[in-house]
Amino acid sequence: MQGFSSFQLVIALYQFVILLFSLSVHACAQSWMASRLGDYTARLEGRISLNPARHIDPLGTFLYPALMIFGPLLGFTWFGDGSIIMGWGRQVPIMSRNLKNITRDSNLITLAGPAANLLLAFGSFLLLVVLILAVPGGRVAVGSLLGTWNGPVDSLPTSAVQALTLIGILTTEINLGLIFFNILPIPPLDGGRILRNLLPYNSIETFDQISRFSTILIFFFGGMVIRLFLGPAMGIVVRVLLLFYGAHG
Repeated sequence: MQGFSSFQLVIALYQFVILLFSLSVHACAQSWMASRLGDYTARLEGRISLNPARHIDPLGTFLYPALMIFGPLLGFTWFGDGSIIMGWGRQVPIMSRNLKNITRDSNLITLAGPAANLLLAFGSFLLLVVLILAVPGGRVAVGSLLGTWNGPVDSLPTSAVQALTLIGILTTEINLGLIFFNILPIPPLDGGRILRNLLPYNSIETFDQISRFSTILIFFFGGMVIRLFLGPAMGIVVRVLLLFYGAHG
């Protein structure tokens, strides 16, 4: 079993900071949407904030990402190869009696989180396009990392442009991963909340009973879902970037 190099630890730190920020944006967007739709519970708890401390879930924000980073060193390759980390934050509280249309509004609140992650992914993708087209040295920096997109990044940034490139790539990757991760129909993930909203009344109690084992299900199937969907999605993003890369050549 090989230990982590200082290089791998730095990349993991980049990923973890971006994950914390992305989870905070996710929860903040859901809290803001809840407030807009008449439920001020999350607002009163201070959840309309980008402060990660307000959104931390010990298992989802610390333990699960740590297993994805360090698991391969211990032989737990089920969680991935350490090239991407994922997680979740504390669930945003929703008091359904405060909503005008309970099912619709609850689903809108839930979907606000993945929508925010999609905006972050798109914004970081645009950053990479700008680096290719308008920033001196940006084309070379982006090109040097395109080949490692679907695998571990193999070089640390040595300039501001390279650092921005790495941040853009990891932010795109992590936020797309969060979208796919959250489609799992398992609480406390967004897919689980939406599924619960769609179930007939007499099935909700059974679903809630199953939900007691949700963390175990996430730990076993979360990494598999990410690997299933994220690779093809990143392949599409890379091909689009290559269009800009070739046009600017």
